[in-house]
Amino acid sequence: MPKHVRFLLIHASIGSLIAAAFVAMLLWGNVANLWHLVTHTSEGILAVFLLWAFCTITFGSAQMGIRIMLLAEDEDRGSGGTRSPQAVQEPRAIPIPVDRPRA
Repeated sequence: MPKHVRFLLIHASIGSLIAAAFVAMLLWGNVANLWHLVTHTSEGILAVFLLWAFCTITFGSAQMGIRIMLLAEDEDRGSGGTRSPQAVQEPRAIPIPVDRPRA
């Protein structure tokens, strides 16, 4: 498997675990009476699955984005610029020949 695909899959799965923990905390804390709604309907399993799936998309994307942004290297390493700066010269006019328009 290519290295970059493996990188994305690992961090997507980390986001999925974070989403599972988030949904578990929502249900355990009974936020907005969610535990009661899920346990007292026949579609409760589907609702929990969809909540987890959409949270996985959100947290997985955020996790991958954060890790990709953290891959950047610091641009200011101080290793460039070995030449000494040139002396500033005074601007001078350069004559440009112009043909006269024909009448």
